[in-house]
Formats: sequence, C-alpha cells, structure tokens
Amino acid sequence: MTERWALATTETGGALLAPLDSTGLPTAPVLTEPDLVEAVRSRPDVTRWVWRSTAEIYPRLLAAGVPVARCYDIEVAESLLLAHEGRLGEPRSAAAAHARLRNAPVPPDPPPRSAEPGSQSSLFEPQSGTDLPFGDLLQVYADQLRRHDATAHPGRMRLLTAAESAGMLVAAEMNRSGLPWRADVHRDVLHELLGERYAGGGEPRRLAELADEVSAAFGRRVRPDLPADVVKAFAQAGIKVRSTRRWELEELDHPAVEPLIQYKKLYRIWTAHGWSWLQDWVRDGRFRPEYQPGGTVSGRWTTNGGGALQIPKVIRQAVVADEGWRLVVADADQMEPRVLAAISRDRGLMEVAGHDGDLYTSLSDRAFHGDRDHAKLALLSAIYGQTSGDGLKNLAALRRRFPLAVAYVDDAAKAGEEGRLVRTWLGRTSPPAVGSEEDDEAGIPQESTEQPSAEGEFTPGYASSNARARGRFTRNFVVQGSAADWALLLLAALRQSLGSAGLRAELVFFQHDEVIVHCPQEEAGAVAEAIRAAGDMAGRTAFGDTPVRFPFTTAVVERYSDAK
Repeated sequence: MTERWALATTETGGALLAPLDSTGLPTAPVLTEPDLVEAVRSRPDVTRWVWRSTAEIYPRLLAAGVPVARCYDIEVAESLLLAHEGRLGEPRSAAAAHARLRNAPVPPDPPPRSAEPGSQSSLFEPQSGTDLPFGDLLQVYADQLRRHDATAHPGRMRLLTAAESAGMLVAAEMNRSGLPWRADVHRDVLHELLGERYAGGGEPRRLAELADEVSAAFGRRVRPDLPADVVKAFAQAGIKVRSTRRWELEELDHPAVEPLIQYKKLYRIWTAHGWSWLQDWVRDGRFRPEYQPGGTVSGRWTTNGGGALQIPKVIRQAVVADEGWRLVVADADQMEPRVLAAISRDRGLMEVAGHDGDLYTSLSDRAFHGDRDHAKLALLSAIYGQTSGDGLKNLAALRRRFPLAVAYVDDAAKAGEEGRLVRTWLGRTSPPAVGSEEDDEAGIPQESTEQPSAEGEFTPGYASSNARARGRFTRNFVVQGSAADWALLLLAALRQSLGSAGLRAELVFFQHDEVIVHCPQEEAGAVAEAIRAAGDMAGRTAFGDTPVRFPFTTAVVERYSDAK
C-alpha cells in the first residue's frame, strides 16, 4: 500500500501527482496524466490523497463514481493551524500559505460563493484564483507537517486535521446523495398550515388572517412582520417591550399576543421553507444542501444556504425514505456532558458517564438526592456559565462532588476573561480576544468598554470586548468544540464502516449530535449497530481509554418527523 500521494488538477482536466515521504517531499518524479478521474481510479492502493481543496476535486471524482478513502485537505489544515497559532481570520488559501513562507504579500481569500440551489457543490465552480504551481503546493504541505510537529500535542493536532479532512469528504458525499424529500408531501403540509397562496406572491391566506387579528387587537393597522411596528403598537397600548421574541411576548397580557406568536411561527415557515424554498432546493426527490464542516469557530457545521440545519419538525414530514428503504436517525445522548467527563478526566463524572442510561438521573443519584432537574441544571450551568439563582447554588454542589470537571471549564472561562486562547482536546483553537494584539496587559481581566448593542443586534462571545462574555464563550468552547471534534471522528468511522461492509446505505444528513442514514429496510439493523460502534470508536480515538460511553437514541422510520 502507498501511504500518501499529492494531487492537483490541470486546466485541461488532467492531474499532476506524486508519491510523498513522511516529510511531505516527493519520492519519485512528478507525473502528468490527461484525466483526473483515471489518475485516481487507477491507484486504489493510495491510502490518503493530499490536495489543495476537497471542494475543488472531490465532487468531480464522485460524479464519475470514484470515492476515496481518505484525504488531507491543505486549506482545511491551514485554517486549523492558523487558529492554533492565534491567527484565525488570516487568509487560509494555499496561495496565502505559500506567500507567508516566502515573506511575500499575502493574497486575500476569494469572497464566499453564494449558494446555488440544486447545484452539485463546487463541481462546476470556476477557478478560485488561489491555485498554486504543484511544487509550491508541496512546499506548503511540508511546512504544515512541521507546524503540526511544533504544536503542544502533535498527535492530537494531526488527528484533528485528518478528522476535519474526512468531514470534507462526508460533506461532499452527502451533497451528492441528497436527503430524500417528497415535494408533494411538503406542498400538502404548507397548504394545511398556510392556506391558499394569492397571486403576486403576497402572504398566504392564514398569515393574512392572523395579521388582521393582530391589527384588530391593537385597534389600528399593524405589520406583524415588522418588529419595530409591533413594539410601537405595544407602546401605544401602554406596554413597554424590548423585542418581539417569543419568551418576552408570552409574559404579556394582551389580545394581540396569541395571534402574533402564531403569525411569527408560520411566517418563519413560509419564508424559510415555503413554496419558493421547495422550488429552489428540491430536485428529483432530493434536497442537496452544501455543508460546510467547521463552519463555526467551535467546529460545528453550517450550510451555505438552504437552512438544512433548521428544518422545522412539521416540515420534516416531507423527509420520506424511498420505497423499501428506511431512515436510521440517531441522536447522541447528552453528548456535551459526556465529553466534559472525558476531557476533564474527573473520575467521578467519568463513572457517571460510563453507562448508557440517562446521565442526569445517574448524576442526581450521586450528588442531588435524586433530583434530576437540579442535576441537569447544575451540569449545564457549568458548561454554559449560568452564575445566578438556582444555577449557581446547584453548581456549588456539583463543584464539591466533581471538582476536576468544574475546574476544567472554570479554567477555560478564566483564560477567556484574561484574553488568552483555549483549545479543544484535539487542538481546535478559539479566536483571539478582541484587541488582544494591542493589549499590553495580557492575562489581566479587562473592564468592559462595550456600548449597548442596537435593537436585535447580537455580538458572539468570542467577538465581545466584555471579559465575562468572552469567559462564558471559552467555557463552552472547550466542551462544544471537543464534542464537534468527536462528531467528526464519528462520521469518519461510520463512513468507513458502511463502505467496508458493502452496504448500500448512505449518510444523508448530519447536524451537531444527529446523523441520518438512508438504507434498504433489511440493512437498518446493521446500520444502527454501525452507528453505535462508530460512536464508541470515536470516543476511544479522540479521548483515549476512558470509561465514558457515547450512546445513541436510534429510530428506524419512514419519515424523519416520526423519529422524535
């Protein structure tokens, strides 16, 4: 078996390629072949392909029926390494990396490409302008290997890069397979919820009726789709509200509240997953979103358009398996608390997380006199940083019984407050603090200079100049980010397992702690077992030999909506 080959495309659809040694240097002359697909197809013994961008190359291979087992994505690696070096946000292209090697002007990354509904990811994407000569690309790769070796935990960092690269393969394959989608069922759901559509693209009947009810309740015409108009109407009624968020509206005693909440719910469905969305995004019985692994700073995935990660439960009725097939929907149970147990090495919490049963019930039996609600509140307070009320009181009890677990997130919060970087277990690194490059007193919590944000404006914790807000972010980052790293390894293990078993099953959906596999009905049992085994393997691979278990709640259904 040949370990690694470097691969690049040519303008004519061919390939440049060469075998590599452990330092990233070619072990033989560079080859030029006329056909990219045949260059890969004819080398089944290659165990890992090294290329500039999975999004550039892999969709072409998939379209020709040539999957690969593993890859090393140079631009993915560059993004992870820059973050580890405290330089997240600098250009991540291979061309930028090579310019930094030569101390030359660094070209900016190309602007993000707009989503194209129904497209096969970047299969027909024009050249990005960030290509490099093959020899220069190999220099970047060799330098990245050295930079991995220079990290605090080189083995973990290499594993993170391999996992994120595997995630890029999974994302392309899920885009190719598509999520099964019944357009006729979707239309029926929309008609039942929203009523008839009016000519000209105006609001459907039920929304218009609810808008009239809201206006009648206020005694004047009000646009419920305009938050400022709603806030003004409440003010004129003698009720001060800061926003039209549901939790704030539900506290009010006014006849407009009920139709307004219902309007907002249906309006969101109409605009995000209505008839226009259906026409744009569903083709030939499949919804093919463009997944973006590591789309958030914590490593969680996002999508480029399509709203795949925010499908309302009522719309999930349209996600229907093909005839004779089933959807195996698996949710990781209490994933983040289990990850905290693994990364903190708290012996007591690892014992609690060492069983497949409900973690909060086990926790309550040990520290909260059997009160599951208090146990859950305490653990989530530790992870998310609630510092008042019952959360603070229960957190104190948790700290007494599980000191290493609470200290782990407390230390991360303190680091964030002081403007320092924190890392996940594998080495994914938080963004630098705002203004940290000019801070002459690094390590000292800074007083906030933030001004109140505008109505509805949101500043994420990592971008906040408020020390406590950043501390809450870094507290959660070390857990949520480590969970995202675990999920990548889960996907990689599951993908490999399904392929090696010769199953027809396909990974078709992933978000945070949930995977969906579309498979023939007779394969459902094997798929469920493969998911369980992949979760266990991901835990061992990421965190080593700990007693922590990562169980799933798994449902075999015809419709996605029946899984929960």
